Amino acid sequence: MKDEIKVLELDKYELGILINALNEFRNKLIKEGKETEYVDEVLLRAIDAPPKKKVLTRCLRRDEHRY
Repeated sequence: MKDEIKVLELDKYELGILINALNEFRNKLIKEGKETEYVDEVLLRAIDAPPKKKVLTRCLRRDEHRY
């Protein structure tokens, strides 16, 4: 079975909440002496996620034609 990829669209505030929650969970795992490899990976992916590029559209004037 192929792994399913999911994409989340988060604003700056929501991304901050996600990063903070992952970091707190990571700290909890460290205190308990448990492995943090997978949490570290997700945390770094959230921090390094590129912003979504906005699509710029150009309105045509009435006398312009699209070719």
